[in-house]
Amino acid sequence: MQSGESSNSVDVMLGNPKRALLKMSIPLIISLLISSLYNLIDAAWVSGLGADALAGVGFFTPIFMILVGFGNGLGAGAAFAISKYVGEDNKAKADNASIHSILIDVIVSIIITILLLVFLIPILNAMGAGQTIGYATDYGNIIVLGSIVIILSNALYGIYRGEGDSKRPMYAMIASAILNMILDPIFIYSLNLGVKGAAIATLISAAFVILILTYWFYIKKDTYLKPKLSNFNFNRDISFDIVKVGIPASIQLLNNAFFAAVFSALLAFVSSTDSVAVYSTGWRIVTIGTTPLLAIGTALISVIAANYGAKNYENIKIAHRYAMKVSMVFAFAVAILTNVFAGDIASVFASSGSSVRIASELTSFLQWIVIYYPTMAVGVASTYVFQGIGRGITAMFQTIMRETGFTIAFAVLFAIVFNWGVWGAWMGIVLGEVVSNNITMIWANSAIKKLS
Repeated sequence: MQSGESSNSVDVMLGNPKRALLKMSIPLIISLLISSLYNLIDAAWVSGLGADALAGVGFFTPIFMILVGFGNGLGAGAAFAISKYVGEDNKAKADNASIHSILIDVIVSIIITILLLVFLIPILNAMGAGQTIGYATDYGNIIVLGSIVIILSNALYGIYRGEGDSKRPMYAMIASAILNMILDPIFIYSLNLGVKGAAIATLISAAFVILILTYWFYIKKDTYLKPKLSNFNFNRDISFDIVKVGIPASIQLLNNAFFAAVFSALLAFVSSTDSVAVYSTGWRIVTIGTTPLLAIGTALISVIAANYGAKNYENIKIAHRYAMKVSMVFAFAVAILTNVFAGDIASVFASSGSSVRIASELTSFLQWIVIYYPTMAVGVASTYVFQGIGRGITAMFQTIMRETGFTIAFAVLFAIVFNWGVWGAWMGIVLGEVVSNNITMIWANSAIKKLS
């Protein structure tokens, strides 16, 4: 049997795209904010072990984000495929896709685990881990061995989003975050495991997510989808639907890591490591501030895909425009608040010791960077339209165009060619985002017109 709530979620996705978008977006906003808090609390506990321990874990962080990226990417692929089949009113195919998704996650996890076990130390050395390599490998080896837990927990969220349910993943994430907060000090300090303890606590918390989500699937059995092995029948088209969105979405996050590395190198060249500290700290604040836009975009994938499967192209147009409007409200509100309280926000991250000297530059960064937020509102929603209609490679290209293309190109032009220094680099981000986000919006509008 299926619960009334699960069935209602499916009906809402197909009947009222505006209501569906809001219903899914709010839990997703909460989930993503909790995820950001999760990372900050983890770093706070590890910082008590000393600067080298914190730096060691920091060097592994990009690799950890790649694991999360693959989980989120495969989750996006699952959400697209399942929502499309739901829209086609093909319940059996949707069930088959859900178990396909889990098996693909397991296979990808095994491949990534083997590769990272072989290449982890060379990668960390290439990143410059130096004297912190011991901490980085102590933490990293444990996370790598449990990478299936990290990837699968994130990917399972996509199955729930595929049936229009974002509440239960939110509950699971809240429970996981609370558990991680409790376990961190126990494993790091009480059991004297140091950074290894932090890694173990993270894996246990991620495993807890899987237990909660699978409880609803296999024990309570009140979900719309039934990802059982008995429902599995290998289908190349289903696998392709998941992968054609999932893999490009994963690569988008790899591109984000590449952009961060290149931009940090640019800042070090035109300014100093203080500017790199401003960028890395400021970008955490930007990430938190733009969370509502990403959440709305993520919810949009399922709403678009369901209506794409149902061939209800007018709903796709309505959902896209509504997503841009709602995102714009959030973007303006966050931009104004960040600009007004930039100094106060900067003081939280740069209030003591040597960090005080970056407070002024961090304040300036936060005041200027918010200029592009309103255009991000239209750009993110438009990129996710392409994931919702199964054009994952197009969405990936748009992300690469925005970050590795326009943004870095403008940053180099202003910072080096025009010799505007670090301020030119900040303006490169702003102009690159403004130009590419508007191109993406025009591109999405054109693609939606062609559907009908």
